[in-house]
Amino acid sequence: MILRRILIALSGITALAVSAGVIVVALAFALYALVEPYVGRAGGAAVVAGAAALLIGLIGIMLANLGKPPKRKAVEPETLVDRIVAFIRDRPVTAIAAAIAAGLMAVRNPKYLGAMIRAFVEGREPPKR
Repeated sequence: MILRRILIALSGITALAVSAGVIVVALAFALYALVEPYVGRAGGAAVVAGAAALLIGLIGIMLANLGKPPKRKAVEPETLVDRIVAFIRDRPVTAIAAAIAAGLMAVRNPKYLGAMIRAFVEGREPPKR
């Protein structure tokens, strides 16, 4: 049942993609036929290629703008938990690596764990300008 729905959905998507391709080819030929008497065969081909490049560029700009993450407000974390959450959200890979390293260090020598916690809690001074 589920496989049948997936196959129907895929066939529908394929039909839409093929239809879009046919429409693009028809529009390209129509544009060529429109400008060919004025600029010749080579000029008509160049106009069609330029229109396709312009369309691809516009779609690329639109997709690039859609892919940008929303801007977050820069709020200074107040508590230790807020700092930890902000650190994990901003640098997830670093946070995972730090958690693994802290676990390994705590198993081998518990004194290092206290030093790492103090370093994280105290933070560092902002750079002077």
